[in-house]
Amino acid sequence: ESDTASEISFQFNRHKKSPSIGSHSSDMASVSSVSGSVLSVYSGDFGSVDAQGTVEFALDYDEKNREFQVHVSQCKDLAVVDEKKGRSDPYVKTYLLPDKARMGKRKTSVKKRTVNPIYNEVLRYKIEKMVLLIQKLNLSVWHNDPLGRNSFLGEIEIDLASWDWSNRKLNWYPLKPRSLSAVNGVDHRGVMSLSIKYVPPGSLGPKNPPSGEVHIWVKDVKDLLQLRPSGVDSFVKCYVLPDTSKKSYQKTRVIKRDTNPVFNHTIVYDGFHTEDLKDACVELTVWDHEKLTNHFLGGIRLGLGTGLSYGISVDWMDSTQEEVAFWQEMMLAANEWIEGLLPLRSL
Repeated sequence: ESDTASEISFQFNRHKKSPSIGSHSSDMASVSSVSGSVLSVYSGDFGSVDAQGTVEFALDYDEKNREFQVHVSQCKDLAVVDEKKGRSDPYVKTYLLPDKARMGKRKTSVKKRTVNPIYNEVLRYKIEKMVLLIQKLNLSVWHNDPLGRNSFLGEIEIDLASWDWSNRKLNWYPLKPRSLSAVNGVDHRGVMSLSIKYVPPGSLGPKNPPSGEVHIWVKDVKDLLQLRPSGVDSFVKCYVLPDTSKKSYQKTRVIKRDTNPVFNHTIVYDGFHTEDLKDACVELTVWDHEKLTNHFLGGIRLGLGTGLSYGISVDWMDSTQEEVAFWQEMMLAANEWIEGLLPLRSL
């Protein structure tokens, strides 16, 4: 395509168990390994317990130490989880949204056998005030079950942009059931626009191409998580799994201060036999670029989602229905660009 910005080709050599990709490019950048650990806000089983009761807490920002403080005082009249024993073992958990993984969760201690727990604990976040003001605080109460799944007892969400920071007093807030907007919106990470194409060996003429090729055209991403007031400095990484070596790795340039970055970047992997399409998976991940460490924003995995690669059980062969349908359409329509708009997700 004439309007794709850059094109880099890799060799995909098929072996019995796991393929590897060799680079035709001599100026491959060195790769630093960055892991994106993404936690769930809502771990555990919600069961049939209805949210009830109240929680008392106060918020403060310590300018000197650049620290956000959540003073969790106590809860009253929480739901009873174990009806037979008439008990709950509650604790309080907090996250900063929208990117719960970036700042992580904080938890109080667990109070045993009470629906009126007293904590008097301070949960702390090292964070710049300007960044804090584009976050929401999610505070939830849970019953701790060391043998099974924790049960959700209620939550409250506070938009910190509109919070009155002169109010440092302890106040009571009613606990609410998990909201539909939270269920649907907490993990919204943006949408990637891309096209993919499979070119079978010899389909363009005798020995042209000599081996099969998969073309991936990353166009743009809309509605990324905004981690800083200035926006986000994002780039896209690509691997063809199961190969996670440097030879398989390719990335776009960094687009600065933009939650709707346009990349217009094409990557070509060659050496693909048609049968490899069943066992390989194209993983595209979006990252926020910072000096010390990159932060995972979301990704997609294009493959058949069978859980297997070359006969081996793998956790990354987990494509969603949309991702599987996109890959299958490419497999069925040789030499045609297939356009897609896929939501980014936690991987």
